[in-house]
Amino acid sequence: MRRAAAVIAALGLAAAALAGCSADGRETIRFTFSKREALEFMNGVVADYNASQDRVRVEMDTSGVDVVSASFVRGNPPDIMLANYNYEVARFVQRCALSDLSGTEAAASTREDLQPLMDQYGSCEGRVSALPYSVMAASVIYNKEIFAANGLEIPTTWSELQEVCEKLKAAGITPFYATFKDDWTVGQGWYDYAIGGSLDVKGFFDELAAEGADVGSGSAVSFAQDFAEPLQRMLELASDDVNADAASRAYGDGNLAFGKGEAAMYLQGPWAFSEIAKSAPDLDLGTFPLPMTDDPDDLAVRVNMDLAAMIPDASRHKDAARDFLEYLYQPQIIEAYNQSQLGFAPTTDAAPPDDPRVAGMQEYYDSGRIYQGPSVLVPKTIPVFNYAQAMVLGADPEAQLRTMDEDWARLAFRQPAPTAQAKEPGQ
Repeated sequence: MRRAAAVIAALGLAAAALAGCSADGRETIRFTFSKREALEFMNGVVADYNASQDRVRVEMDTSGVDVVSASFVRGNPPDIMLANYNYEVARFVQRCALSDLSGTEAAASTREDLQPLMDQYGSCEGRVSALPYSVMAASVIYNKEIFAANGLEIPTTWSELQEVCEKLKAAGITPFYATFKDDWTVGQGWYDYAIGGSLDVKGFFDELAAEGADVGSGSAVSFAQDFAEPLQRMLELASDDVNADAASRAYGDGNLAFGKGEAAMYLQGPWAFSEIAKSAPDLDLGTFPLPMTDDPDDLAVRVNMDLAAMIPDASRHKDAARDFLEYLYQPQIIEAYNQSQLGFAPTTDAAPPDDPRVAGMQEYYDSGRIYQGPSVLVPKTIPVFNYAQAMVLGADPEAQLRTMDEDWARLAFRQPAPTAQAKEPGQ
């Protein structure tokens, strides 16, 4: 009898699971969250939400983008996602596999100027498929103590930056600590900041997409044509104003050395602050955009949509997922999350971050003087990080940029990207 009772109980639980209900009768939704370093925070949010009402129960899923992609194929995607927004995730947008969020309060509260950056990865016509949740801004990290001790002001033009570097070298101080051994640090920092501080990144990639397979010699825009001057200036800094052992130094080396005061500036994002603090918890640091022209109006900071919220079209619990979405976008939650991660909230009335280390980027974020890193605006089949690393290690930049043109043209020829059209469920 005990065995029979156990079987009956198990069958009952299985039926509840198939119906999307928890043991207490609440509708259960699966919430995919991809930011492992923020799990403690988000687990707390989920627990608070579950305790706040008796209709919906959220279950956290941290299995990663590969498992999520497979679940779409099987027709059993998560009910709601907060994921790093990149080409991998944007495939769901391009294929119109996500529901329209335009009618939500969350959508109404987000900044309109961020949507064009979201659309750089693709869009589904007639839908707002993904909403930004956390924007990560990155720029030059600088040692305030070194700047103050040497009477240096934050440079706002290329000429001023050159003068700062010369004064630092005259004082026996390395201007920039570089970690060229890790290709991603070259791409994310040196390459992205140089290009983003020199030209309109969004405009360039819009025109590049229009050129398609014709990119190359004679096209209206190209990597070889438009990136040559910014990268020449990047190489000038990378050859004259960095630590002598930059080619053999990796990310971990850079965090330790910068914490020891071995250089005045560091081209890294805010994720480096916690690593630097392990050896120098009291170091006074700040941020400013890398000036690459002699017009201060060209100053801008690099951003990426660190997290975006999405509700798959195939979810069987869209109403419950929307309820949790609105909960996530409450000011006290979305702002607290971004404060905890040194990110910038995408909502129109969000309070600025209170951490002085990222305060130098606030005015640029507020005024929309931002760009997405050009290194992440190409498919991974084009190894931009490798090309950027090769340039700082001595490869001919003209040859590298011509190769990027050829890569882009081949990819555009093989994989034309038609405009996605929204479909009604079942079509």
